[in-house]
Amino acid sequence: MAHKIFTEKAPAPIGPYSQAVMATGTFIFTAGQIPMDPATGKIVEGDIKIQTRQVLKNLEAVLAAAGASWNSVVKTTVFMKDMNDFAAMSEVYAEILGSAAPARSTIEVARLPRDARVEIEAIAAVEK
Repeated sequence: MAHKIFTEKAPAPIGPYSQAVMATGTFIFTAGQIPMDPATGKIVEGDIKIQTRQVLKNLEAVLAAAGASWNSVVKTTVFMKDMNDFAAMSEVYAEILGSAAPARSTIEVARLPRDARVEIEAIAAVEK
C-alpha cells in the first residue's frame, strides 16, 4: 500500500506527481526537488550552491512530512545541468547531510524543469 506525502513547506508539484510516496509503511520515495521557493513558486536566483541549498531545504521538508530525516535516507540521485558544478554542489550537500552520507548517484542532464541547475530525489527507510 502506498501513502502520498504532501507538505506546504516544500513547493507543490508542478505536474502529475507527488512530493513523496511512502510504500508499505517503510520506504519513502520522493519526487525530485528543484530550487523552487515554496512561498513564491519561483526558482531561487543564484549559483549552484544557493540552488543546492534550496533543493535540500525542500527535500528535508518533504522527508519531515513523511516522518523521516537525513539519517533515514538510503539513496539520493542528483541531476545536474553542468557537471562542472559538481564540487560546489557536493560541498553544500556534505554540509547539510553531514554524517548521514547515503548512497548517491549524480547525473548530468541536458535540461531540468524550470531550467533549474540541480534536482535531487531521495529514497528513505523508516520504521513504522
